[in-house]
Amino acid sequence: MSVLSSTEVLRPGPTGLKRLLMQGMMAAMPFAFRLLRRLKPIPRFGKTYVVTLHDDVREVFATDPAFGVTYKEKLDVIMGGEPFFLGMGDTPQYRADTAAMRKVVRPADLPLLAAKVEAQAEAIVAGAGGRIEVVDTLVRRVTFDFLAEYFGIPAPPGGDLRVWGTRLFEYQFVASDAPLVEEVKVIAPALRAHIQNQIEQRRAKPGADDVLGRCLKLQKAGEPGFSDAQIRTALMGFIVGGPPQPPMVVPQAMEQLLRRPDALRGAQAAARAGDDVLLAGYVREAMRFDPLAPGLPRVVLKDWTVAQGTRHQRTIPAGSTVLAAFASAMRDGRRVPDPERFDPRRLPHEYIHFGYDLHQCFGIHINNATLHLMLKPLLKRGNLRRAPGAAGKLRKNGAFAESLTVEFD
Repeated sequence: MSVLSSTEVLRPGPTGLKRLLMQGMMAAMPFAFRLLRRLKPIPRFGKTYVVTLHDDVREVFATDPAFGVTYKEKLDVIMGGEPFFLGMGDTPQYRADTAAMRKVVRPADLPLLAAKVEAQAEAIVAGAGGRIEVVDTLVRRVTFDFLAEYFGIPAPPGGDLRVWGTRLFEYQFVASDAPLVEEVKVIAPALRAHIQNQIEQRRAKPGADDVLGRCLKLQKAGEPGFSDAQIRTALMGFIVGGPPQPPMVVPQAMEQLLRRPDALRGAQAAARAGDDVLLAGYVREAMRFDPLAPGLPRVVLKDWTVAQGTRHQRTIPAGSTVLAAFASAMRDGRRVPDPERFDPRRLPHEYIHFGYDLHQCFGIHINNATLHLMLKPLLKRGNLRRAPGAAGKLRKNGAFAESLTVEFD
């Protein structure tokens, strides 16, 4: 894919005072969460309760009968009314649909995916001439290239998966203003039609061993869970929920490393030594200081007492909304030792980057296998540094990373 700038992929963000206020709120959030964890761990704001402690956030994520996902209404718009497991509770259909997709999205694929990501990132960095914009030129390009190929969904005629996927992600998880809704009314059916067209073409002429090809083989063999609608809906869900995430979190991780010279030197040493396990630890830890979002919402399905038996227990009534603030949970000193210290060797249970339990991100294993490799070739370069001026500082457009330029020898 050619390079698209964030101004082409993202909608125009807030400007002026509104932008400054949003930046100030995001900058103050870690301090606010620290106060809440200490003084009022489950505050109420109208009909919304915010759960801030590590154990309590995990309880919300793990108690599906009481805390349901909030995604179905918008997913119905995106999927044309077809059910997708992200919007389901713990039902037989949820179990059957996720089990079906695990037959085609396989752990054995991870080494090849990792190798492709590292090779493409290396080629991009090698051709950058000592200066590169991280969000678009590196991370978004690598992510959409390798995942589009893996899923078996090429670029749509007259459209761009980067724009379509990012707009639908924004609608599903971030915003629902009228202009975005009007875009979704065009993009969602166009993407559904594009994927259906690929299904029909590939059924007539089978090709590569990708996710679509595997689905069609199982469909031909009569396996349940692989009707055209189920295949189309799953691939839609993967495109909407998957590729838009790395261009958000990986540049944010790079920014956090740049803020910490010791951590940057450690990450570079791991990259140069080919120690991918340790390098992944550096990137995962950097993401802890600026994760994908402050938290994830859940709708309260029945009255439930969170943290029962503790001094801060609180009964949350049915019909309320809960924000499971995993950004706060990952800095809770009760479960994350010395949480303000940068430690690339933390234990896996200290992280909740991609949710927990039933609705943990379906692509978590792909993320864990590839995110650090998008930065590895860059980290191997000498004298890695911010570009001069504003270009060298991470710029955000609402929830999305927008630009970050670095230089190297």
